[in-house]
Amino acid sequence: MRILLTNDDGFDAPGMKILLDIAQHFSNDIWIVAPSDENSGAGHSLTLTRPLRVRKRGDQQYSVDGTPTDSVMMAVAKIMKDNPPDLILSGVNRGANLGEDVTYSGTVSAAMEGALAGIPSIALSQSYAREDMGDAVPFEAATHWGEQVLRPLIKQRMDHRTLVNINFPALPPSEVKGIRVVTQGIRDYGRLQIISNRDPRGFEYYWFGLGPMVETPAHSTDLEAIAAGYVSITPLHLDLTHYASMDNLRTLYGQ
Repeated sequence: MRILLTNDDGFDAPGMKILLDIAQHFSNDIWIVAPSDENSGAGHSLTLTRPLRVRKRGDQQYSVDGTPTDSVMMAVAKIMKDNPPDLILSGVNRGANLGEDVTYSGTVSAAMEGALAGIPSIALSQSYAREDMGDAVPFEAATHWGEQVLRPLIKQRMDHRTLVNINFPALPPSEVKGIRVVTQGIRDYGRLQIISNRDPRGFEYYWFGLGPMVETPAHSTDLEAIAAGYVSITPLHLDLTHYASMDNLRTLYGQ
């Protein structure tokens, strides 16, 4: 099996090394095509206003000075065009991607791009506690549970244009309670904070931040599973149509 690894934390991120160790349980044919630098929060964005540059970093390893989506597109349509990957793994992200995070996450969006290309794709993220913020995020749960979580998934056929989002709780491996298949949750949007200050020249600037987590998870969501100490697995699909609204809208327009 040919596996492509990517992420949004950057080619040299600690989570990429963890992901490589996990992937080596399943294959010796592993490729890395990842952003040169951190692209957290890049979502499903493309670089369209400047050229991209690719740097060979080792045998079957490349960095791209663009977004996670750029990296997957470059891998599938250029670098690995003649022998495309059988599986795409994105991560292991530094920080959880739960609830509405999936719309902002470069990690999940890289897997989305893989799904659009018809390639089975899985995003993996490691939650962490506030006291672990910074470079010292512990990846022990992902390291210990990664192979166990992935093995059943990669043996199964994934539906067309779907992907799987996996999150590991911020716990030592021995304290993780198990694995739960759950739906996507949603948080309170009121947690958004916009911090303002002035630079040394007196000009005002703004910085987006997130306030204390105010979660309102429904029963059996990814938010709830992680909070309870489980690894969460959530299947996602790329058809965003809200089918329940179709009949009402057709009536509005006399269709």
